[in-house]
Amino acid sequence: MMLALLVPSAFSGVAVALAIVVLLAEFAMLRAPFARSQVRLYAFQSLMVSGLALVVALHTGEVGLYVLAGLSFCIKVVLVPAVLGRLLAGAPRDLAGSNRFGVATMVLVSIVAAVVGFFVTQSIPVTHHPLPASALGIATAAILVSFLLVSLRSDVVSQAIGFFALENGVSVASLVLAAGLPLAAEVAFFFDLLVAVVVFAALIRVHHGRAQTLSTTGLDRLQG
Repeated sequence: MMLALLVPSAFSGVAVALAIVVLLAEFAMLRAPFARSQVRLYAFQSLMVSGLALVVALHTGEVGLYVLAGLSFCIKVVLVPAVLGRLLAGAPRDLAGSNRFGVATMVLVSIVAAVVGFFVTQSIPVTHHPLPASALGIATAAILVSFLLVSLRSDVVSQAIGFFALENGVSVASLVLAAGLPLAAEVAFFFDLLVAVVVFAALIRVHHGRAQTLSTTGLDRLQG
């Protein structure tokens, strides 16, 4: 009887596996040398988030989660990568961006942040929710790594992808804490994401058009 309680259900196993893939995609974005690779990784990560929403919907029967999964796929997997890919169509491949630190240093810092975020979140009592509490810790780790992606990569595309990936981490956390959130509130998150896409798209176009580079290091030397 005790052994049966310790063995996770198939739903919990699949849900945690998808959340882990979301986090691993975040690490891959941090290490990706090219902006186009980051866009593809973001699309893959968003596909995992959409799949996680679908798994939770199948488990709980919440109609709103089916809509959420569909919107997530259309906007995050299709629309946002298409917009970024179009913006990068005229950029040379070697304009992928630069790092403020070495790759090994960035990975080490991100691992420490992810571990701290995961174990700190485990102290939060999460019960009677569709997803296991460990998924919340993984989502927190993904959010922290997203912050590092924005901070440690010094190109505008990486910073945009980091912001969008942070929203993916928040989406996973919301599935743990509030899977039954009203559909209107869930759609509002997508509206915020679309606004961010428009802002970053304009920033990428203007910055690359004027500086002929995706790097933001030159902006540090601007003076009023």
